[in-house]
Amino acid sequence: MSPRSAQGDASGMSSIESVDMKLEVIVIPVSDVERAKAFYVRLGWRLDQTPPGIVQLTPHGSGCSVQFGTGLTSAAPGSATAYLIVSDIEVTHNALVSAGVEVGDIFHVGPDGPVDGLDPDRRSYVSRATLRDPDGNTWLLQEITSRLPGRIEGGLTSFGSASDLTSALKRAAAAHGEHEKRTGERDDDWPDWYAAYLVSEQSGAKPPE
Repeated sequence: MSPRSAQGDASGMSSIESVDMKLEVIVIPVSDVERAKAFYVRLGWRLDQTPPGIVQLTPHGSGCSVQFGTGLTSAAPGSATAYLIVSDIEVTHNALVSAGVEVGDIFHVGPDGPVDGLDPDRRSYVSRATLRDPDGNTWLLQEITSRLPGRIEGGLTSFGSASDLTSALKRAAAAHGEHEKRTGERDDDWPDWYAAYLVSEQSGAKPPE
């Protein structure tokens, strides 16, 4: 490390930890560009404007896109694996099936491996389903409703889409109903309670009681 790099902020330079690096695009290997394009469009992903020879699509509510095209990667078609995060895996699974997309059954991760069906306690990160494109590239659908601590930087709260926010509000409403049952009285400050709950889900902090 050079003396200048070691000085970091003291020299007026930003330390590497403070430099924004936003994941924008993942290149996936496919053997037939038009076939892959048709598949991802059927998933409901937005077809973006790109230079000639590049196909780029973005899942609804995602800040990261996928690209494919001739000569973009030397990886073998079908060798990619990635996660697709959803707030309600049952709703997502049903929508995919209705769109004619082949998707594996929902399962959850138990102490001894995969178990058929939703996680009984509907714990975040546990319920999943597998989706593969025509080349065999694997997408693992994973239901996440409450983040682990530190996953979202600086306590920022954001939602990728109106449907994502709607799901979060429904969870907050259900949790707030339990809160009122415990206290035995109506909570007129429910907007503050909802706000604290929404922030806690994304930051991994303890939710309000």
